[in-house]
Amino acid sequence: MSVGVALLFLHFLVISTINNNINFCNGSSYAAAGCIESEREALLSFKQDLEDPSNRLASWNNIGVGDCCKWYGVVCDNITGHVLELRLRNPSRDDGSPAEYEAYERSKIVGKINPSLLGLKHLIHLDLSYNDFQGIQIPRFLGSLENLMYLNISRAGFVGIIPHQIGNLSNLQFLDLRPNYLGGLYVEDFGWVSHLSLLKHLDLSGVDLSKTSDGPLITNSLHSLETLRFSGCLLHHISPLSFANFSSLVTLDISDNQFADSSIVNQVLGLVNLVFLDLSTNNFQGAVPDAIQNSTSLQHLDLSRNHFSSSVPDWFNKFIDLEYLSLSYNELQGSIPGSLGNLTSIKSLDLSFNRLESKIPRAFKRLRHLRSVNLSGNKLSQEISQVLDMFSACASNVLESLDLSNNTLFGLLTNQIGNFKNLDSLDLSFNNISGHIPLSLGQLSSLRYLDVSTNNLNGTLSENHFANLTKLVGFDASGNSLVLKVVSPSWTPPFQLQAIGLSSCFIGPQFPQWLLSQNHLIYLDLSNSSISDTIPDRLVKSLSQINYLNLSYNQIFGQIPDLNDAAQLETLDLSSNSLSGPLPLIPSSLTTLDLSSNFLSGTLSRFLCNEMNNSMRLQVLNLGNNTLSGEIPDCWMNWSFLFFLHLGENDFTGNLPTSLGTLSSLQILHLRGNRFSGKIPVSLQNCTELRLFDISENEFVGNIPTWIGERLSGIILLSLRANQFHGFFPPELCGLASLKILDLSSNNLTGVIPRCINNLAGMAKEVLEVDKFFEDALIVYKKKVVKYPIGYPYYLKVLDLSANYFSGEIPSQVTNLVGLQTLKLSHNFFSGRIPVNMGAMKSVEALDFSSNRLQGEIPKNMVNLEFLEIFNI
Repeated sequence: MSVGVALLFLHFLVISTINNNINFCNGSSYAAAGCIESEREALLSFKQDLEDPSNRLASWNNIGVGDCCKWYGVVCDNITGHVLELRLRNPSRDDGSPAEYEAYERSKIVGKINPSLLGLKHLIHLDLSYNDFQGIQIPRFLGSLENLMYLNISRAGFVGIIPHQIGNLSNLQFLDLRPNYLGGLYVEDFGWVSHLSLLKHLDLSGVDLSKTSDGPLITNSLHSLETLRFSGCLLHHISPLSFANFSSLVTLDISDNQFADSSIVNQVLGLVNLVFLDLSTNNFQGAVPDAIQNSTSLQHLDLSRNHFSSSVPDWFNKFIDLEYLSLSYNELQGSIPGSLGNLTSIKSLDLSFNRLESKIPRAFKRLRHLRSVNLSGNKLSQEISQVLDMFSACASNVLESLDLSNNTLFGLLTNQIGNFKNLDSLDLSFNNISGHIPLSLGQLSSLRYLDVSTNNLNGTLSENHFANLTKLVGFDASGNSLVLKVVSPSWTPPFQLQAIGLSSCFIGPQFPQWLLSQNHLIYLDLSNSSISDTIPDRLVKSLSQINYLNLSYNQIFGQIPDLNDAAQLETLDLSSNSLSGPLPLIPSSLTTLDLSSNFLSGTLSRFLCNEMNNSMRLQVLNLGNNTLSGEIPDCWMNWSFLFFLHLGENDFTGNLPTSLGTLSSLQILHLRGNRFSGKIPVSLQNCTELRLFDISENEFVGNIPTWIGERLSGIILLSLRANQFHGFFPPELCGLASLKILDLSSNNLTGVIPRCINNLAGMAKEVLEVDKFFEDALIVYKKKVVKYPIGYPYYLKVLDLSANYFSGEIPSQVTNLVGLQTLKLSHNFFSGRIPVNMGAMKSVEALDFSSNRLQGEIPKNMVNLEFLEIFNI
């Protein structure tokens, strides 16, 4: 053989070897050798245990293409015909839209993994990610696929312990075992990882590593590791040796854990080749570690969602290659340093939700590659025109997202806003920006999201403002004094919005015609917008896709149509209108329904009992302040998700139904201002989550049930006023340690106040802990009937026993309730003296002991009650 022929032959062998690894995933390329029969049978056996709704494996059969090397997802060696790769990753992606989610679910391969895969002895690549193996454990036999170099079974429905046999895959270079949800997979002994000495990529994000006895000690044998992702692994400690010899590490993600010791940062920062570092969502505190400045190769740095509380360091100017920086959701203070202007490669900068103040430094004009800026949730105070001028000077042609919301920016919007030709998202909400919205807004042809809500904007918005906004999908101008005035009634917007917020703007008196042309709405808020009209039929038809609809505080009239076909609707607020007629049928998807303060009439029977076979998801139901009547039907067993129920200020009658007691999640029960009668049903003792229980101004009779004190231990407000209860003050009520408002006034109660009254610990605290709790209730405070707003039970502490038949002395223990702001004992038969230690009630603002049989002196120490405004004796 001549030298020339030999060289040609050698060249052919090299080319053939390279071509062995060509991807034939779709089976469309030619394989020189057909597949091995035994491997073909192994694949068919593997398929038998799978369901394939989207027919991705349709080519895997004995009838059509017999050569398995041409089957979907199969890659073979061109020369030997051995199966080298199985690429069965779900090709669809869930981007959040219903259509994409449906396609993603339909594309999943479902079932279990047949051990026949062991017949693929030359397999080097296995990808089954984003399918659904329905909660089975990762098969141990996967550890016998000894030639595997790539294994990805992430987000594929596996649960349980990760088998240590995976450590037998000594040729493995890529391993991704992420579960579908946090903790779905776990590790008890992490030693098997140390056997994977060739590993370059390891992703165990979401795997519970808290059960490992030694922690995730990555031994020195993993010299080749380039990517390590331990996000969301429930870790709170990593051995100091963990990163000892990781000189090759380029990507490190240990976000969303429970690390608090910043010394781990010093371990990490010895990794000189590190390009990607994510330490977000941990418990790091104090100053941003100075050691970070030594990692000058970083391109991506995320320290967000920790508790760093220093100023923003000046040394960030050393990161000349940094493209992504997030310090958001910390407690950083001071001003933004001008040194950030030296991050000339930066594309995304997020300093949101800190305590930064003053102005945005002018040095930001040098950031010419900025695509995304988020400075929201700080205390920045500057003219908005200066800010827009700064960013338009440096990045007007590249900036895609600008979020300056939740600051104290002020001044007028100017025509500079039209300079950002590539702007996709602009959020200026919750500032003090005033004046008109300039017409140059209409030049932002790339804009998709615009939020200028909760400012001091005024003037008119016309179709000219939206002339070129063809891509707009979200617009919120709520909380301003804007007038939306379309000159041409036939105007059709150039966009199709998914979200519209125009609360407190003027768009009435009729529903605008252009609104009815928006066929993709998911979110619509037109509350307090001066609409005086009926609900248009076209809007009702669009409810099949709307998720959130708020038309409250208008003058909308007419009847509410049945909504049971609105399958996507979750929140509906039609409160404070002039709607009349019966209650509508609602879809099972609804979670919040507020129809309060209208003129709705009729009974609850059809509304409540229509879908007895379907479980309703409703959590919040407010029908208060209407003209509803009749008895409450016994149909509450299908409404088990309710935690807020307001039927107050109607004309309901009769006894409360037993099935109310099936609402085990109920926290707020509001029935005041009706004509309910009979006794409180015993079944309500099962509502052990109750925090607010208001049945005042009805006709209930009998004794106050002792189980209120025994079973409803977390109750905060209890109002039984203006009923016909009789008997004693039950001592069991003294066990309500969280109680802050107790109103038993205007009943027929007798006997004495029990001395255990001082056990009401919620009234004995001077310092008011504040919890978020939404509700309103009617109480008598400082001689006035007031309706207190959302959250108010946590600011007010009241004990009202007035207008009963209590007798005996006022127990001295009542003065231990030092957090009380109102104490009313008037119109009873109390005798004896005012307790000597009244001066200890330092928070009290109103005292009423009038119309009793008290005698003696007023305690002199009452002069120390500096907040006392009303004292009626």
